[in-house]
Amino acid sequence: MSEIETISFIRYLEAKKSVDDRSINARVWASLAEHLNQATIPHPLKVIEAGAGIGTMLERMLETQLLQDAHYTGLDIDPENIAHARTRLPVWAGEHGFKVECLSQGAVLLEKPSQRIRAEFELADILTHACNRQNGASYDLLVANAFLDLTNIPMALPRLLSLLKSNTLFYFSINFDGVTILEPVIDPEFDRLVLDLYHRTMDERITNDLPSGDSQAGRHLFTHIRQAGGQILAAGASDWVVFPGVNGYPAQEADFLHFIIQTIFTALQSNALLNQENLKKWIDTRHAQIRRSELVYIAHQIDILGTMSK
Repeated sequence: MSEIETISFIRYLEAKKSVDDRSINARVWASLAEHLNQATIPHPLKVIEAGAGIGTMLERMLETQLLQDAHYTGLDIDPENIAHARTRLPVWAGEHGFKVECLSQGAVLLEKPSQRIRAEFELADILTHACNRQNGASYDLLVANAFLDLTNIPMALPRLLSLLKSNTLFYFSINFDGVTILEPVIDPEFDRLVLDLYHRTMDERITNDLPSGDSQAGRHLFTHIRQAGGQILAAGASDWVVFPGVNGYPAQEADFLHFIIQTIFTALQSNALLNQENLKKWIDTRHAQIRRSELVYIAHQIDILGTMSK
């Protein structure tokens, strides 16, 4: 296997941070900040994140001072993600001017003159956590970034929202919404077939005997949230747009693109509706386009901020 084919998921998450940074909808983010600055917001703010990965969303919330006085808990089902997040956060915080104090059970206290954050990452399935909680609804803000389109939303959403206290907030960002664009085109008909079948794998994904994906999650969330008793406060597009500049791709975004292309191959490598030899040639061509700094990648996504009134 080539080096490209063995890019780890953690390396992908690291490379994805700069893509998410510029893709997250600024108006929805500003609305979240405005609501968190209201006098009625409790201190410390209790925050829980679903699918926290390696902690890049927490870093974003700290960099922008979205969180000032908070207890943050990030949950993820991947032990490598959790281990990496626990190692990464103290280093990142120290480099960004925080005083870092390591607490018991892997928690850390991060302090600046204007910020005091207690943060911890836990190995847990947030849906199981929601079902098994002992103290009822207990959080003021629920965050899920690039997460809900990997779930059975009608089942998952009520469980997630049950974690929130009355009149509190949920922020769901980078929800895929059915459009993938790769330029330049290789073969119009084959390109279209590959991407259509790739989207279909999202809709047909089964985890623990249940559907666990939605290629149009972004648009469907509007209905699902209303049916679950939530109210949407702000929404907007958060498209990934990755393209090369004069000096190639920024940051580690070539790795991000290689991982996306390899993900498409993994999803389709046994699909009977595709000529597999042609698929392998198509995948190789896409990787070559990245190496030559030619590939442009666009994925349509939607961010949503809302509240629960119980």
